[in-house]
Amino acid sequence: QVQLVESGGGLVQPGGSLRLSCAASASLRSIHAMAWYRQTPGKERELVAQITIGGSTNYADSVKGRFTISGDNDKNTVFLQMNSLKPEDTAVYYCYFQQNIRWVFTDYWGQGTQVTVSQ
Repeated sequence: QVQLVESGGGLVQPGGSLRLSCAASASLRSIHAMAWYRQTPGKERELVAQITIGGSTNYADSVKGRFTISGDNDKNTVFLQMNSLKPEDTAVYYCYFQQNIRWVFTDYWGQGTQVTVSQ
């Protein structure tokens, strides 16, 4: 079973930056899209940013202009550069890959990495 392994979370002061990384433990072919989600206790997991195989990106309104997603489909890696962090960005962040093989979709999730924005 291929796993997604995240790194880069931690504690940062408001206004600071973090860079999250995610890599697959083995090669995955036919990745259609990669994304980052986040979740706080008692709330549903929400999409933060997504990048498709064609390079198109979209972001949650709350992070536009502050976060940047990038990825390397051949290396099965995705990154999230987070700048100007706010306390409300505090959450567990999960990376996500969507595989599409002849219109059969398979979802892969990371284990999550904690991001805490606090003085």
